[in-house]
Amino acid sequence: MHCPFCDAADSKVIDSRLAAQGAQIRRRRECIKCGERFTTFESYEVVMPRVIKSNGKNEPFDEHKLRRSLMHALQKRPVTQEQIEETLSNIQQQIRRLGERDVKSSTIGEIAMQLIFELDHVAYVRFASVYHDFQNLDAFRQQIEMMQLRKDSEL
Repeated sequence: MHCPFCDAADSKVIDSRLAAQGAQIRRRRECIKCGERFTTFESYEVVMPRVIKSNGKNEPFDEHKLRRSLMHALQKRPVTQEQIEETLSNIQQQIRRLGERDVKSSTIGEIAMQLIFELDHVAYVRFASVYHDFQNLDAFRQQIEMMQLRKDSEL
């Protein structure tokens, strides 16, 4: 693993622990050359299904695209990086469990929204506003009312 500070090729592992419900290994590393410490996440690689977009186009699943949209929704929210990684891992796990070679982007969006709702309600509204392309205040109000009903029914 190359050091992100000095680009040296060697580092040593100081600590390892499971993350994202055992789907990843979090490793704390120290650069042999400059002594700086950094964290890496190691996970298994599996083939994700292809994504069928709303316009009918078929494209490979892009974890970075999902991560960007999740990070945007969670910006300035009290959520740790580990919680974000766990949520990303859970979204991907649910997609894989579908057992399909092709998955509609709307299905991925619904899975993501469900898990974001559990993580942070403000982030959920942010994500939903982009996902559902809210055009006015009434759309926000309806989403918040649905969210409140859902929250009340879970109690």
